Amino acid sequence: MTIRRWILALLGVFAGWIATLALVMLISDAAPGAIVFLPGADFVESLPVDIAVAGAGSGWIAVRGETAGMGMALYRAGGWFVLPAGMPGCLPLPKAP
Repeated sequence: MTIRRWILALLGVFAGWIATLALVMLISDAAPGAIVFLPGADFVESLPVDIAVAGAGSGWIAVRGETAGMGMALYRAGGWFVLPAGMPGCLPLPKAP
């Protein structure tokens, strides 16, 4: 019974982490890019002109842009699930000499 509770707790933490990332993409413009999962067939054609495709794979497309409200623009273009990409993390990176 204890193992089942630990597994459920870990799954809950993982789901909460993914939901937090998706919320950050919607309410903030902190990320310079995004990964769009399950994009629509005409997703690339529907992108705003200031968002560029940086990479793609089976079921995902990576984009970069500096537009305000990029998360909502990606959902409007046909993305089903959008997560931020390219964020430096919690701590600032040291500057190279």
